[in-house]
Amino acid sequence: MSRTWRLLIVLALALLAFQVAFAPLELQGYRPRLRPPALRVNLGLDLQGGSRLVLEARDTPQVRATPEVVDAAMRRIEARIDQLGVVEPTIQRVGDRRIIVELPGVGDPERAIRLIGQTALLEFVDTGDRSLPEGARWNAAGTVVTLPDGRTLPLRKRVILTGADLADAQAGFAEGQVATGEPVVNFRFKSSAARTFEEHTARNIGRYLTIVLDNRVISSPVIRDRIPGGQGQISGGFADITEARDLAVLLRAGALPVPVEVVERRTVGPTLGRDSLDLSLRAGAVAVVLVVTFMVVLYRLPGALADLALLLYALFLFAALTALNATMTLPGIAAFVISVGMAIDANVLIFERVKEELRSGKTLRAAIQSGWSRAWSAILDSNVTTLVGAAVLFALGTGPIKGFATTLFLGVLISMVTAILVTRVLVDTAARPPLDRYLRFGL
Repeated sequence: MSRTWRLLIVLALALLAFQVAFAPLELQGYRPRLRPPALRVNLGLDLQGGSRLVLEARDTPQVRATPEVVDAAMRRIEARIDQLGVVEPTIQRVGDRRIIVELPGVGDPERAIRLIGQTALLEFVDTGDRSLPEGARWNAAGTVVTLPDGRTLPLRKRVILTGADLADAQAGFAEGQVATGEPVVNFRFKSSAARTFEEHTARNIGRYLTIVLDNRVISSPVIRDRIPGGQGQISGGFADITEARDLAVLLRAGALPVPVEVVERRTVGPTLGRDSLDLSLRAGAVAVVLVVTFMVVLYRLPGALADLALLLYALFLFAALTALNATMTLPGIAAFVISVGMAIDANVLIFERVKEELRSGKTLRAAIQSGWSRAWSAILDSNVTTLVGAAVLFALGTGPIKGFATTLFLGVLISMVTAILVTRVLVDTAARPPLDRYLRFGL
């Protein structure tokens, strides 16, 4: 492939990476529109703020909080957080009973706690000819109901269906009530549960079917007719549509196998995150300026070309992090600075080999060809060991350690490609008159 084509390919890749990382061009329908470029990499909890919660699982008379049960609770919590739209949350078990949840960018920690910590066991209970008021509560054994005014009522809970039988749940407004804003949750049973629901409603017309969430009565409607199709509606008791949406999220994700309690909560403010980000970027900028200056002083024009390749390396890295939806954390910035050093180290290895070839009397083209070939094995060996280390950190680490490992792995991989291919294309392009006389690699 000719030098011109290789240079055009590098330029095309640079433009594509800039679009992925900064998105200066967006489509509105079929019409392109330019907007101010902005870095689109996700920022972690330590850079943009958010919430960190420590939850502890509790035993119930029916279920003990074993590690297997806590793992099942983690999966339900993860499903709930996914439906919140939180980018790159961290969920990990610590010890046998504790779960640490980190939520970057969550500005309403109370809502997050309600969604994460609520058991959300939904039950459809046959209460016969007795209607129960909203807010009444069953005891843990399901034998006694405490009414909102404090009176107690012996009533055994006879569960017909549970939230596990639901196929879907969506928040909305009651029919004809959009203007007045009465929120409801529309639900649909799975096919087998739908048949059970239809048969029960057919046999119990005129009796009450009470809807209970975590032993608290939500509503207690009377069955007026057989209900085919397995669809229904939970209404009443919602302060606003957000509360109805939260219940729909809980029902879709499923109930926790055991209750969890928030034993520690910490909010990282965006100001603290911004300060950390500013300090880290300043340190990174100083490191880049020193490296760029060092290369120009030591190798002159080849050093400047290596600096240009270094800028392309940073662009490619940000594009890769954006495309993979990875999260940049404070340790990730440290990994970026380290990988900048490794990227330029590869160029130093190559340039020193080229200098040795020039000292031995070879022509410029022959020295470049031989220098790149001789340096390749050393670059590969040193970087492969770092890649293995980063892969192990990613597999065994959690939270910010994963962010560090991800950035380091991508950085090292891209630095190899940049040093071997991009720098080579730039140097080959310059190795023609009149620029070739400046390609002495500091000799």
